[in-house]
Amino acid sequence: MSSLVLNSDYRSVLSLRETEVAIKFIKDYFEHALADALNLQRVSAPLFVRKGSGVNDDLNGIERKVSFNIKADNDATAEVVFSLAKWKRMALADYEFGTGEGLYTDMNAIRGDEDTLDNLHSVYVDQWDWERVIEPAQRNLDFLKEIVEKIYAVLKNTEKETCDRYTHLDPLLPEKITFVHSEELCEMYPDLSPRERENEIVKKHGAVFVIGIGGELADGEIHDGRAPDYDDWITPTTDGKRGLNGDILLWYPLLNRAFEISSMGIRVDAKTLKQQLEIRNAGERAEYAWHRKLLNNELPQTVGGGIGQSRLCMFFLQKMHIGEVHASIWPAETIEKCRQAGVPLL
Repeated sequence: MSSLVLNSDYRSVLSLRETEVAIKFIKDYFEHALADALNLQRVSAPLFVRKGSGVNDDLNGIERKVSFNIKADNDATAEVVFSLAKWKRMALADYEFGTGEGLYTDMNAIRGDEDTLDNLHSVYVDQWDWERVIEPAQRNLDFLKEIVEKIYAVLKNTEKETCDRYTHLDPLLPEKITFVHSEELCEMYPDLSPRERENEIVKKHGAVFVIGIGGELADGEIHDGRAPDYDDWITPTTDGKRGLNGDILLWYPLLNRAFEISSMGIRVDAKTLKQQLEIRNAGERAEYAWHRKLLNNELPQTVGGGIGQSRLCMFFLQKMHIGEVHASIWPAETIEKCRQAGVPLL
């Protein structure tokens, strides 16, 4: 299925080679600034993990993972990662990171069950996965907001540097990011879908962090799916709502829609892991090696998330299609329509 948006007036100012240079500039600048802001060290990360280890991200629990057998390891089955949400937490323990220290890494994934291949969605996913050790007392909404504001400051600085370098680009980001709970959006826009609610609030403010994604709302629905074993979407907050996670959304005028750049949050502890597994009828995961470590308090308390690399480059270079900033496979119809519209896919 495709919901491709094209604009006959759009023209990429940068050539393919110039675009590649700009991508490198943005990625280098952003990751170094992010590391400084959050006290993160770059580490190497796996492209695939063992099946059944519990380390892989299960997304919504229905997506098929790309898998293969390893001949030299008794034909053991390996799975290409969907993300490194759980692996990072284990690595923090293995590398003996202390409170206030963290790591980041390049994450590359293949999501063949992506429902929509359009301007923002691709089979190929690349992001900076990051994770930082926190104290149990920091498992609260105020601390999460502090982290979000630090990340947003890095986004603002990266945009400024990019616009200074490529003067045909004008800044799009507002001065500050706005915080809103998914429950508030449900109350504000009861007749709209979650995606439509996001569009309304982000168009109004320019940059929004939507809090509390994964838990059931007052109308019995969830704002968006979240796995039960990494983000904490059940813990009550000081405002009487639930959830210590969320998404950073930016308004993107080229597509006239909200643009998700990051999914992140404070991670589950032993108590909330048990609760969320029960809610999702996924209690059998408690027997996985990773989950046993967490339930036995062998993993640190953390905050973490992913920040889309190609999406960030697309936003700052004001491209029409994510295929202009990374190479992937697209339906023949998409390729032809983009060619006719002057949208050069890599």
